[in-house]
Amino acid sequence: MMQYASFTGLVKTILIILLVWYGMKILTRLFAPAIMRFVAKKAEQRFGQQYGAPNTKSKPKEKEGEISIDKMPNSKSSGNKKVGEYVEYEEID
Repeated sequence: MMQYASFTGLVKTILIILLVWYGMKILTRLFAPAIMRFVAKKAEQRFGQQYGAPNTKSKPKEKEGEISIDKMPNSKSSGNKKVGEYVEYEEID
């Protein structure tokens, strides 16, 4: 048995879709500022934890003007000192 869509069913479906669409727009306008404040607050907390006050427990405090070197660079250079050859040129007018 085959069923056909009625005109009233189609109109009801379109009205329900429009009602849901406009309802979501209204709810978004109402709750968007609160959601944005929440997201900004969380981002600020993460930024503060990551770049905030340095961790003073891991490194002992050094006196002002004191220099400390954590790692010395390798004395062995891996680069090639001779890059290319120099070519002289003259400008021609």
